[in-house]
Amino acid sequence: MDSSRSLAGFCAVLLAVGLGSGPASAAPADPPPRAPATRDFGNGPDRNEVAATAPEVSAAAALGAAAAQRWSPKRQGYPRHTELRVYPENPADRSIKLGLVPYHALAPKLNALQKASDRVSAEVVGHSALGRDLYLVTVTAPESAAESARQDRWRALIENDPRAAGRDRALRRGYKTPVWINANIHGDEWEGTDGALRVIERLAKAKDAATVALLRRSRVYVTVTNNPDGRIAGTRANGAGFDINRDHATSSQPESRAVRDVVIATQPLVMLDEHGYTGTTLIEPATPPHGQNYEYDLYIKHALPNALGMEAAIQRLGYPETARADIPFRDYAPGDWDDWPPIFTPMYAIYQGAVGHTVEIPWRVNGGVYNSLPVEELRRRSSVNTAVAAATIEATLTYADTHRAGLLADQIEQFRRGWAGEPSPAIPDGFVPGFGPEDRYTTEFPRAYVIPAGGSQRSAPAAARLVDHLVAHDVRVTRARREFSLAGRRYPAGSYLVDMHQPKRGLANVLLEAGRDISGLVPQMYDISGWSHRLLWGASVDISRTAAPRVSATPVELASPAGAVTAGKGRDLALTLRDPADVRAVNALLDLGVKLRRTAAGTVVVPAGARREAESLAKRLGVRFTAAPRGSAGTPFGRPVIAAAVAADELFALREMGFEVRPVSTALLNAGAEDLSGVDALVVSSGLSYPQLTAAGKAAVDDLLTRGGVVTRGTTGAAFNAAAGLLPATAVTGRGDANGVVAVRNTGAVLGADAPPHSFAYSPLWFTGSGFTVEQRYAADPLVAGHWLPTAPGAGGPQQAAGQASVVSGRTARGGRAVLFGTEPLFRAHPKGLYAEFARALYWSAS
Repeated sequence: MDSSRSLAGFCAVLLAVGLGSGPASAAPADPPPRAPATRDFGNGPDRNEVAATAPEVSAAAALGAAAAQRWSPKRQGYPRHTELRVYPENPADRSIKLGLVPYHALAPKLNALQKASDRVSAEVVGHSALGRDLYLVTVTAPESAAESARQDRWRALIENDPRAAGRDRALRRGYKTPVWINANIHGDEWEGTDGALRVIERLAKAKDAATVALLRRSRVYVTVTNNPDGRIAGTRANGAGFDINRDHATSSQPESRAVRDVVIATQPLVMLDEHGYTGTTLIEPATPPHGQNYEYDLYIKHALPNALGMEAAIQRLGYPETARADIPFRDYAPGDWDDWPPIFTPMYAIYQGAVGHTVEIPWRVNGGVYNSLPVEELRRRSSVNTAVAAATIEATLTYADTHRAGLLADQIEQFRRGWAGEPSPAIPDGFVPGFGPEDRYTTEFPRAYVIPAGGSQRSAPAAARLVDHLVAHDVRVTRARREFSLAGRRYPAGSYLVDMHQPKRGLANVLLEAGRDISGLVPQMYDISGWSHRLLWGASVDISRTAAPRVSATPVELASPAGAVTAGKGRDLALTLRDPADVRAVNALLDLGVKLRRTAAGTVVVPAGARREAESLAKRLGVRFTAAPRGSAGTPFGRPVIAAAVAADELFALREMGFEVRPVSTALLNAGAEDLSGVDALVVSSGLSYPQLTAAGKAAVDDLLTRGGVVTRGTTGAAFNAAAGLLPATAVTGRGDANGVVAVRNTGAVLGADAPPHSFAYSPLWFTGSGFTVEQRYAADPLVAGHWLPTAPGAGGPQQAAGQASVVSGRTARGGRAVLFGTEPLFRAHPKGLYAEFARALYWSAS
């Protein structure tokens, strides 16, 4: 660690911002032992490597269109009292044991607060994966409808015309400082909810002049529990098995979509995401690498002093375990706790104009200790945690109120830079204490992105989905009214433009850029380090580095319908599988009993007699049917029934594509709880060990292996292949935490030459040997963006993977078919454009 990150320097910042007065702000003479940096992967392996047993989510809920109706504030004043529905008492709620507020008690408590105080408003802003209400509480001084409308106009002006906002003296005087607190995003990290409730109750009832003045100048927004399903069940994940705090770039889950809409609608200046448990209180800002699309100078100038203020607040609590905090920027080595990917709530909020912090409260009360410690000790720990959460919130409200002018000016400046297309400024060493070369990450923003229409678009449904996703995240997209040229290319009317002179250019770029290979910059990464909707979502997206689009264009609120049937009547139809929507359409046709044929890896022929069904699906799913070549033969196939020992994200993706999936695991098969007699293919990536099966379980699997197919992924899948004696492929493992966007070459007939030229890898594998077909190889220089170091000198790195087989297929020794993936085509709903290649493998293996 750079010695310039000295405690003395940080104390100087404390004093400079007025947070260092009094002995509580000083570093303790003998601080408690510091816990090692703790990776917030939860109480289990990094990738949720467990059999997916999450409750089945309906297809409609799973699809969750990005452009669906979003929550927005009611156009009225405050208070906005809503009588929240009350849920039946649930004695199984895991928070009860800890002496915390169970979910079913939240609505009665909030209803009572609304009746008791004209400062408190509560409303429902969405629903969890299992349908429970998600609450937003707003605490502010009463406002008339006209006053609220003026706040709305000012908020819009800040984003849409920041130059005018900066000149508006009335805005600077009268704009209420918005602060957003997100609690309990990880269901078994409970106390953020209780700490937030404590603050809400104090603000609702306090009569002192300081609180009255604070609420005249501020709006405090609290999403009281972002994960009620997990809160009740005591699980990190939501009811669909997803870690919501990894979902913000993709917003596949209703809980992440709900808070996305809250942050867009409220445009907070500061936000906290309350988590646990790291042994000491951990308060961001984070270590490098810092997201290269941030306006980092505008962030760190507030994030660091606010973190120091929160540290001082927990010190004042007087508990031995709160004598200091861990501030990763100050205390951790690069890569230990970074803010690189936009998947975390605070990092996503930065792109929306907020100064975002993760706060990790200290005492562990989940996992094994939940069952092993006495109730009295668990409740003592939860009491301390609740106090810590409340203290960090109170300190943040104080900072936001005290520094409201600077925070407002810097949010305005962030949006102004975006509209102006200015390069991010170079931040000098010592800009804040400890800032040095290791913290300096910037990018060159392109001038525009183009999502083509017409024949140059690889997938019309993928393009429409990407556009709707961008718009839902408040990225400005327009649609060209006529044909135009840009950067030497000709585009038809109807093509989409993302002009990068826009307020949230950082968010637009972080979603669309390729990314960066950061392997040589830090020794490790906290979570994923590569992603790209441009490369991995299946749509063609072009970049214009310097030229601006010069064409009349219309702002997009919803992508134009992409679906069509272009073949003449009486002709058989062809559907190319390039997108999850294409696969869903195929499975829907098979459900209807339509006789389909496969003529190539990704081509399905639909008989002319099913035209009406095809037209309906084209309209509903946005897919495109073309004319099949006359005389097309092909292989008939049916809708496969899948038995899947997979992670929750893979189960979600398979069901999103319309497959009939039966979750299985070693335990379920050994217990005889799953019948494989009607199954056509087995998918193995997690939770199924062939050697650990009982004789009966093994017999059931063996029967399937002789008549059906197998698709595997990762080390668990490769171990299953070896133990079951399927393909003679030897799996070679890369470094376990290596991940990112990789370049590949598609060489086999199962995936097809038209499969995407990029894939996603996490704990990458490759295969050696013979007696199988290589479907895909890593490119000569495989890592496009991410972090991938060797496991040892000359072993396990991208140089060793170069040119090696990443996906293989073949007939097994038992007579069935198998496809083995060394990449991650279904990872956390990130690589949408890879779903179809996995579906191609499933259809082939089940044939």
